[in-house]
Amino acid sequence: MTTLLTPPAQAEAPTAGPERRSAWRRHVPLLTLLGATAVLYLWTLSESGYANSFYSAAAQAGSESWKAFFFGSLDAGNSITVDKPPASLWLMDLSIRVFGLSSWSILVPEALLGVATVGVVYATVQRTGGRAAGLVAGAATALTPSAALMFRFNNPDALLLFLLVTAGYATLRAAEAARGRWLVLAGVLVGLAFLTKMLQAFLVLPAFALVYLLAAPTSARRRLVHLVGAFAAMVASAGWWIAIVEMVPASSRPYIDGSTDNSILELVIGYNGLGRITGAEAGGLGNGGFSSGVGLLRLFQGVSGGMVSWLMPAAVLLLVAGVAFRGLAPRTDRLRAALLLHGIAMLTTAAVFSFMAGIYHDYYTVALAPWIAGTAVLGWVAVWRERRLVAARIVLAAAMLASTAWAFTLLGQSGQQPYDSLRWLVLVLGLAAAAALVVVDRLSRALTVSVLGAVLVAGLAGPASYAVDTVITPHTGSIVTAGPVTSAGGPAGGPAGGPGGGPGGGPGGAPGGGFAPRGGMPNGAPNGAPGGAPGGQNGGATGGILGGSSVSSQLESMLTADAGGYTWVAATTGAQNAASYQLATGDAVMALGGFNGTAASPTLEQFEQYVADGRIHYFVGDGQGGAMGGMRGGQSGSTTESSQIATWVSENFTAQTVDGVTVYDLTQSATSGTSSTAAATGVNA
Repeated sequence: MTTLLTPPAQAEAPTAGPERRSAWRRHVPLLTLLGATAVLYLWTLSESGYANSFYSAAAQAGSESWKAFFFGSLDAGNSITVDKPPASLWLMDLSIRVFGLSSWSILVPEALLGVATVGVVYATVQRTGGRAAGLVAGAATALTPSAALMFRFNNPDALLLFLLVTAGYATLRAAEAARGRWLVLAGVLVGLAFLTKMLQAFLVLPAFALVYLLAAPTSARRRLVHLVGAFAAMVASAGWWIAIVEMVPASSRPYIDGSTDNSILELVIGYNGLGRITGAEAGGLGNGGFSSGVGLLRLFQGVSGGMVSWLMPAAVLLLVAGVAFRGLAPRTDRLRAALLLHGIAMLTTAAVFSFMAGIYHDYYTVALAPWIAGTAVLGWVAVWRERRLVAARIVLAAAMLASTAWAFTLLGQSGQQPYDSLRWLVLVLGLAAAAALVVVDRLSRALTVSVLGAVLVAGLAGPASYAVDTVITPHTGSIVTAGPVTSAGGPAGGPAGGPGGGPGGGPGGAPGGGFAPRGGMPNGAPNGAPGGAPGGQNGGATGGILGGSSVSSQLESMLTADAGGYTWVAATTGAQNAASYQLATGDAVMALGGFNGTAASPTLEQFEQYVADGRIHYFVGDGQGGAMGGMRGGQSGSTTESSQIATWVSENFTAQTVDGVTVYDLTQSATSGTSSTAAATGVNA
């Protein structure tokens, strides 16, 4: 009966079945890579709580208000935006709308972006280097410590990297056969990356443009036309949102945080643009002390070295050698084009990060991960194909020695186990592999495979160990690092949570001034995790510039009482503090002064009007009986709007203390006595 019911078209199934099974088996290695990456990035993910509460609060706001969704507002009342474009928030906003507010709904989209990025790296490299090369490049990207950090965190970098890597894939597809539509797609993707982290998206443009001009198999005129079309697509992809924000009257949208004049164009050029290069970051706190180590070695020293630079020495050597060995290939040579795209993207990004005088954080290095991996692997492939030549074998051995020596150095930074033992294993294995590579042309196939396996293990063991350490360590706050070595701290008075108050839990001191074994969980307890203080603070006082505030159950109950009658249940100085209260209550909290507490939003006159209209219930000050919100409110003197507002509140309303936090009921003036809400909750007036 089964035979009778089988359609005639299936009569060839016996011969088609083995072919399908064979095709499926060819995909098993890739599926294994993606599955392992998913496990790595999702493992213990929720232990980081809300991770960066600043962006988590903005995602929560966007899940409640479509206006906040579009503009990237920090709060559903739309008082001020975050200091970046909103594209990275949109994925989290939608996730929260579907699954509700939780650590998983915020962080899982980031982890899945990581898996997708690894898949695109594989697809890009395997087109010219082969499937094995694609698998190695994908694994090297996934195991880069900075990638293991940022694909488990909710900063904009995860989406930025996915879009740029996909744009690189589209560029190479375009260059293969002069396909203009693929180049237009690359332009669209770079434009979306601009809406994720602004001008950082453009660091790869020299690589994309040069490779297409060099390798596309068509006339020079047509290549230029295609590039112009891609540029127009990029401008349109990024410009539509910029244009709308600029055209909407300031009174009808939130204040643009990070700008000095409430302009998105000023933010693009200043705080998130040239200011990052020159250090003149108007709209913030200058470089905030996060600009040390400027120079050629910045990416190889301190925390940055362990987060990304493991394969860089070998990658640079293999880039030069690979291009040299492909020197006689046709102009349109695909392997050389792919190698140049990854190599130039690596070099331009590294150069900007090394010499930028503005704010620099170690986690920025995630932008290098796929380009380093692709350069190292494709360069190896280009040289390996010429291994019959003595010069090629010497280059391969030298690259192995460089990678081994640098891994040995990085693994010795922590002074901890298992890294101290692992470094010797890597050294022995790497030296043996380097020696074997000199005579690899004489080895049997089995021995050659063993040598390549030793190369792979010696090259990836170090970053893999740092990546595992990163995965099993919760990360919260604004400044986070990967691996067992942490920064030598941040500016004095940095967030609590780590020894000495340094960002990321490192000992206090000048940022970038050195490195030391990690002393504890970055920025304290998991942000928003059960039983943990949002922002990682202990006690009731508001946090510093990089950390949020703890929110006791008593204070939470007070803020949520009659919340539906107000646009903002509270106002407080600084976005990190506001984010902590907003995530704890689920209601909009106004951040006076934005992220740094220095933005002119709102003005004192605007705030007074909001209070007169009954739109704000409470003002939350510091834990010392004053109105100033942590270190932000008074840091720039009494001329800042936020400090003027704090002073006005303290002079016109009665202070109450709730679990060490100073609170003012803005519905009750100082002449009206203690508010009814304060009496009901039993706080001390």
